[in-house]
Amino acid sequence: MRVAVGSLNQVKIEAVKSGFEKFFGKVVVEPISVDVPPQPIGFHETLRGAVLRASKALRLSGAEYGVGLEAGLMKVPHSITGYFDQHICAVVDQEERVTLGFSMAFEFPKKVIEKLLAGRADEAEEVMEEISGIKSIGEKCGAIGYLSRGEIERKNLCEQAVISALIPRVNHKLYLGRWPNIREILER
Repeated sequence: MRVAVGSLNQVKIEAVKSGFEKFFGKVVVEPISVDVPPQPIGFHETLRGAVLRASKALRLSGAEYGVGLEAGLMKVPHSITGYFDQHICAVVDQEERVTLGFSMAFEFPKKVIEKLLAGRADEAEEVMEEISGIKSIGEKCGAIGYLSRGEIERKNLCEQAVISALIPRVNHKLYLGRWPNIREILER
């Protein structure tokens, strides 16, 4: 099975490989460079980024599945900063059907949220590099790795999202209804 990932980030690539292999055995994962907008804020922007990554990877590769992983800031009432970070995974197939999965969510430090919302940073990674001193933190342990003191790493979040996106596909007899498609998500 060939699976295309809409990213060159090794953490995402490894998470997709690991997640798919839990259900399908050996897979070939092909990283595809795709252009998407920077740091999404809000559920719809994050979902759109994941689906864009997946659909572009599928189209450019001709693989059986395209996968997009996007981390975004979700508005959460009663939280310290008002936002949580969460990864969304979109898995698309040749019929343009989409299944979605999500990771656990966590709250960034206030400095990260303030800089992003004020437009003083394009990506949370920039501010987390400044806080942690870890260059390219998003391609290593991720902000979660630094903030959880190594208990959870970004690869874990990505893999959680991939596995949850695959649940309807590996249990298709339990999900017989109409599945969402790429166009209806991207046109919203």
